[in-house]
Amino acid sequence: MSKKIEKFEDFIAWQKARQLSRKIYQATKLPGFSRDFGLKDQIRRSAISIMSNIAEGFERGRAAEFHQFLSIAKASCAELRSQLDVAFDANYLTQSQFQELMSAAMEVGQVVGGLRVVVEKRKTSS
Repeated sequence: MSKKIEKFEDFIAWQKARQLSRKIYQATKLPGFSRDFGLKDQIRRSAISIMSNIAEGFERGRAAEFHQFLSIAKASCAELRSQLDVAFDANYLTQSQFQELMSAAMEVGQVVGGLRVVVEKRKTSS
């Protein structure tokens, strides 16, 4: 029997998104990256958007709305991955930093996608 989730902080998807946000903030403090205000701010907003949409969608209390917000969170994850490509191409990240962040972003996207499937099933069964 699975435990009922009572707060958004209990979702693994949200926890992983929080870890990803922390890593993005650390990376964007690096010398070259920190001076590119546009990209730095946009990539931070994308990371924050992932965890924020999981939280907001859950707190709405309805499966249909939660599903919609999870879709937005997953899209923000794709946006973040695209911005990581830009940061790498601009030489703001080493190959190893890029791979670590990209891997974390891919994992978050997969976990959010999995959660979205579960919520979709609940949405259609209610």
